[in-house]
Amino acid sequence: MTTSRPDLTFLFAHPAHLVAFGFGTGLAPKAPGTVGTLLGLPLFWLIAAAAPDLANRLILVIAAFLFGVWACARAGRALGVADHGGIVWDEIVAFALVLLFTPPGWLWMAAAFALFRLFDILKPWPIRLADRRLKNGFGVMFDDLLAAGYAIAALKGLQWLV
Repeated sequence: MTTSRPDLTFLFAHPAHLVAFGFGTGLAPKAPGTVGTLLGLPLFWLIAAAAPDLANRLILVIAAFLFGVWACARAGRALGVADHGGIVWDEIVAFALVLLFTPPGWLWMAAAFALFRLFDILKPWPIRLADRRLKNGFGVMFDDLLAAGYAIAALKGLQWLV
């Protein structure tokens, strides 16, 4: 078990740490979850380039989610903290999912980012319940999946209004 203050040595000690910490974005001194969320955009672009349709894109997001369950569990065990603030792969994958349902345009992407961060930070029911009760890699990943669902619903509502 290592210290709960990870550094570059921790990051490169195991590939799971590198992934869980968003390739270093989770080491940001302030708001690592927000900084990490930004990596959801390039992940979305990679997924969109690799898969021509929504069904295949969802399969890739599911694969990234399952990979994250392993990586986040491994990093959390190494730190002795199941959901360390520097673990940001959950935000990255969840935001990529939100972007799959975001209308084209930078304004919509900015709205998607703001909504996802809002729901991830505020944790309305049942996100807070999942955050408290579910542990390990699955718990780390799942509450952000719920926040993504709220963000997608809010985006679709905004899209309908506009």
